[in-house]
Amino acid sequence: MTSRRHLLTGAAAAGLGAAAGAGLVAAADGQAPAPAAAAASTTGTAIVPFHGPRQAGVAEDPPAHAAFVALTLPAGTDRRGLARMMRLLTDDAARLTQGVPALGDTDATLAPLPARLTVTFGFGPGLYRAAGLQPPVADLPKFRIDRLEQRWSGGDLLLQICADDPLTVAHTQRMLIKDARPFAAIRWVQQGFRRSPGVQAPEHTQRNVMGQLDGTANPRGAEIDPAVWNDDGSTTLVVRRMRAEIEKWDILSVADKENAVGRRLESGAPLSGTLEHDEPDFTKLDASGLPAMPDFSHVTRARVTDPTLKLLRRPYNYDGVPNAAGHPDAGLIFAAYQKDIARQFVPIQQRLADKDLLNEWITPIGSAVFAVPPGCAADGWIGEQALT
Repeated sequence: MTSRRHLLTGAAAAGLGAAAGAGLVAAADGQAPAPAAAAASTTGTAIVPFHGPRQAGVAEDPPAHAAFVALTLPAGTDRRGLARMMRLLTDDAARLTQGVPALGDTDATLAPLPARLTVTFGFGPGLYRAAGLQPPVADLPKFRIDRLEQRWSGGDLLLQICADDPLTVAHTQRMLIKDARPFAAIRWVQQGFRRSPGVQAPEHTQRNVMGQLDGTANPRGAEIDPAVWNDDGSTTLVVRRMRAEIEKWDILSVADKENAVGRRLESGAPLSGTLEHDEPDFTKLDASGLPAMPDFSHVTRARVTDPTLKLLRRPYNYDGVPNAAGHPDAGLIFAAYQKDIARQFVPIQQRLADKDLLNEWITPIGSAVFAVPPGCAADGWIGEQALT
């Protein structure tokens, strides 16, 4: 570790670009690979740039696999220690996302296939207090529907690790935890998944484990910046673990499920429309004279008319080990990015907590908030604006 830290303060980072080509995969016989092999090779070697004014892993199309790792700082942590930790974590994250082994990587053969790997760092309120700074984020208020468990809540530092390959995620998680071990302890790890590359077109909205299209109302294109990014390149993140009461959900009819959600399960269209991205019409009446969009439906309660107040949802499913009776442990790792948690997330969540029928089948069991600092240049590190 001593020599590794010495390298980090010198010219070791200069070798980053030269080594990046090590991840390219070629056909063993020198011939062009078959189409299926070519697609797999492209997926494996795909790279998302790490450096820049904003951190990666926010506005990009989410990869198929994710690990959210929350760390707790020990008492006595100071700003200098935080800076050392973030220099180390940034350096290895920058290497791994480009298909380059971490310094001292004992499993370097796992690094050359980044598969759109991104590592996004979030700072919890406790990290700012340890640095002697006023936290820019605060814990969420307690909502009526919350059944929060400590094992899924809080955290001083978050590592959001996403890639299209679970082995890449696992390797990156291991390397970064080894980096952080001298500075912090693991608080919780949540691992999630989405559809794998090639299963459906990238522009299709993902489904969650309850069969719903999830993220239809996300800001898109030019809407993203005013809703998500602050002028300095920072944003904020809410991570909520939502347990799905799937076996209760299973006994509902399709019509009951659609009324709870406010959308057609098959197409994702609002109950007042015909296509997924039709704008819901909250004045339309159905054949019985009742509102086509029920007042208690999830879509109605989550409605936002000002585009700058939207949330950028980046959810992942989780599916744990069933209990001895075969009952599932499944749900959603709900990750939402926005400029201002108090102005955007809290009002929406309060409306949902007050009168969302979907609350009968989902239970919040974990909650954490993080400020996501700006990105960094090739000679910088994440958090340097706050920690130096």
